[in-house]
Amino acid sequence: MNADHEIFMHQAVDQAAKALANGEVPVGAIVVNNGHAIGTGFNQPVGRSDPTAHAEVIALRKAARHVGNYRLTGATVYVTIEPCLMCAGAMVHARIGTLVFGALEPRTGVVRSRMRVLDEAFQNHRVEVVEGVLEEQCRSMIQTFFADRRKSL
Repeated sequence: MNADHEIFMHQAVDQAAKALANGEVPVGAIVVNNGHAIGTGFNQPVGRSDPTAHAEVIALRKAARHVGNYRLTGATVYVTIEPCLMCAGAMVHARIGTLVFGALEPRTGVVRSRMRVLDEAFQNHRVEVVEGVLEEQCRSMIQTFFADRRKSL
């Protein structure tokens, strides 16, 4: 396991904790370029009343502003949970080099679980995928969130 992957995934987990503290689904993301975090994000669709305010999209927006270009060629996105279709598509458009994620998302994940959208031949850009970094920690955080939510209903 790449030590940098674990270091940056810990930062993504810290972002997910911010989402949790705000009553959002605990997903966190970091965009890294040349060894430096250039964008961070945590889930905020409820708080922002914005269906696109996923952790990955927020982190990509911040990173793009940081570099002054929507293309983040070669950057790495670290995210605690396997991305949805919207977020995977945003990574393709941003020309992300590598996606590193923690836990699979069996209901809506499209990188490995429901489909393998980043592997499709029709994509005009390829994103390398690394899965399972801090997997248990990432999975536990989101499973606990949903278990607690079900108890409160």
